[in-house]
Amino acid sequence: MNLKKLSTLLGLSQTTVSRALNDYPEVSEATRKRVKDAARAYNYSANTRAKGLATGRSMAIGHVIPISTQHEMVNPVFADFIAGAGEIYSRNDHDMLLSVVADIDEERIYRELAAKASVDGVIIHGPRANDPRIKLLQELGLPFVVHGRTSDEVADYSWVDVNNRRSFQRATEFLLDLGHRRIALINGLELMDFAQRRKDGFLAAHANRDLAADPALMVSEEMTEDFGYRSASEMLRRALPPTAFLVSSMIAAIGVRRAIGDAGKKMGRDVSVIIHDDELSYLPNGVEIPIFTAAKSSVRLAGQLCAKMLLDIIASGDRTPHNKLLETELTLGDSTGPAPEGG
Repeated sequence: MNLKKLSTLLGLSQTTVSRALNDYPEVSEATRKRVKDAARAYNYSANTRAKGLATGRSMAIGHVIPISTQHEMVNPVFADFIAGAGEIYSRNDHDMLLSVVADIDEERIYRELAAKASVDGVIIHGPRANDPRIKLLQELGLPFVVHGRTSDEVADYSWVDVNNRRSFQRATEFLLDLGHRRIALINGLELMDFAQRRKDGFLAAHANRDLAADPALMVSEEMTEDFGYRSASEMLRRALPPTAFLVSSMIAAIGVRRAIGDAGKKMGRDVSVIIHDDELSYLPNGVEIPIFTAAKSSVRLAGQLCAKMLLDIIASGDRTPHNKLLETELTLGDSTGPAPEGG
């Protein structure tokens, strides 16, 4: 059964049937009930294309991903975000249009998406300081939600973000309470807003106790296992090595753990580690007892919230900025303990 056949059986136009199924107010209650009863009786399910014809929308949401190695969202974590967003799109009969483009083509792609009405809205990933995409999409009039924030953008816009500064300040304070004073920060690219906020929280925790963080123990790069391993290995060879690491990603933390083992030390006893844990579905932080003490944050949930926020904006036509700030939960694992004596 398709829309045309159902319309013929009911003696109604395809537009009227589609609008009745989608609860448009201009369709009478009696007609809406008649159409929905028939749809159930004939096991009819609307397809996205037909729904788009009735609503004048594309029924698709865009995600534009630049191919630069200098973008933190090009990371396995992105898959869980997309999985979360995809769940919401599917429930609301929307498709996802994923465009992987060269950096120089990013602006052109956004302009084409708007000009061709290929998508009803987009989600921006990996916001940077003074991110030009926000102003561009506002000029184009294309609804959007930012996964994250950009500190230097003064205009209001819709976003979903984790309280990265507070999260890393609390994690650093926890390590300081355990007696650690040489704490290393293995951070993501600090041109990305989230990484800069994490560094700010790390520094604030030290400053609040009249302590100075050692610049030699703070590094920033793409959050890979190799980066974590190389950075931790170099630091652990120092005359005064760190007694604790605060790591921006579980993926990088796996490298840190490997470096600790290679140095002949035991994680949780000789060297403590706290991670930002995105609760990755394919990379769990232990089973019953967490491997790492972690500031937990679900990137899948963030994907769901971004998608729902954007669909609500599109459906209502209300461009009033919507914001959602998520807090992390510090959970204890086997990776932390008191600072070793003499440390």
